[in-house]
Amino acid sequence: MLLLALDTATPAVTVALHDGTAVIASSSQVDARRHGELLLPAVDRVLTEAGLKLDAVTGIVTGIGPGPYTGLRVGLMTADTFGLALGVPVHGLCTLDGLAYAADIEKGPFVVATDARRKEVYWAVYDDSRTRLTEPAVDRPADIAEKVAGLPAVGAGALLYPATFPVVHEPENVSAAALASLAAEKLAAGEELPAPRPMYLRRPDAQVPKNYKVVTPK
Repeated sequence: MLLLALDTATPAVTVALHDGTAVIASSSQVDARRHGELLLPAVDRVLTEAGLKLDAVTGIVTGIGPGPYTGLRVGLMTADTFGLALGVPVHGLCTLDGLAYAADIEKGPFVVATDARRKEVYWAVYDDSRTRLTEPAVDRPADIAEKVAGLPAVGAGALLYPATFPVVHEPENVSAAALASLAAEKLAAGEELPAPRPMYLRRPDAQVPKNYKVVTPK
């Protein structure tokens, strides 16, 4: 097994290789505006570090969000393209699950929250690093304060709203290394991973203008 994992659902552009036993190479950069520019060089970098070629990959793992439309689609389209070109399966994993898996919290429950912009967070509650208790959602922190009261939190979204998330643990950003390790663990156990389809949870920022003038041919 050689899994190539990547995620662009958050400001982190992150890539890793997992050989079925351990992560053998990884790269992460935080830049919310350069997902498309940074992703392929990061893939090349981890392959070079591992001394491998792309055709050695036997499976792709991609974070499916939740995340903003523009960044998220970069990773998903790249994963689909690699899968088609190599003829290998493409697996999805919830980005929040990757953060939970890497959390330095020994015992739950706890909440994972990433920045959804518009003064909102993407979030879910976990019983432990491998068990999600709620479906991912997008909300204003103040609106979920009672639901997450007393729970430690993980993620950059939690750091933005200390009134709702007063106790925040590492990591701040998702890593492809965690996604790859979680995927390898699940695949080895015979679990079926989600399809590589985007989890947006809300409409994209770009909208068709209202009341625009319709031009018809003469």
